[in-house]
Amino acid sequence: MGYLTQYAAGYSVTSLTTLLLVLYFTDHFHPFYFLRTASPYAWAMTGIGLCIGLSVMGAAWGIYITGSSILGAGVRTPRITTKNLISIIFCEVTAIYGVIISIVFSAKITGSLSDQGLYTRDNFFTGHLLFWGGLTTGLCNLIGGASVGVTGANAAVADAADGQLFIKILIVEIFSSIIPMFGLIVALLMTANTSEFK
Repeated sequence: MGYLTQYAAGYSVTSLTTLLLVLYFTDHFHPFYFLRTASPYAWAMTGIGLCIGLSVMGAAWGIYITGSSILGAGVRTPRITTKNLISIIFCEVTAIYGVIISIVFSAKITGSLSDQGLYTRDNFFTGHLLFWGGLTTGLCNLIGGASVGVTGANAAVADAADGQLFIKILIVEIFSSIIPMFGLIVALLMTANTSEFK
């Protein structure tokens, strides 16, 4: 039975690959056709949406992780609840980075939405870079928010066990909160040479 399954899987992969190659080389199938036909405005707006959406998701994820640990450890040691709110603030900063980049990118969205002159090299360049810059910022903020949340949760538990550990773990949390800033800087560098839509 195992050989039959492997044979069927191999046959289907080979057939699909052959079909796609035939369609590609006979000009009936273009896997990246949408890159040339989608509006540059659509690319730019999708990047801006991903930037702010993923950033807010990262902040919410970090606040969820940190907040649950602060509440759990605060039951045992109530003195830690106000001191550990700094972890919540670090998580919220990741969403603020996404909002800042979205505002900066939105400033490049100008011009008319008519088809005349929309599909130019400069507009495609701007649209694609705004997309990838927004995606880079959003993913860095998503991962950075989770990272800050995990270190904030550990800071709360460690502070509940021993009050002298809070400052030491807070330094680690500060380093993990720099990850979203790297995404912000990379996005600004990526889109530095883009022009506004014409």
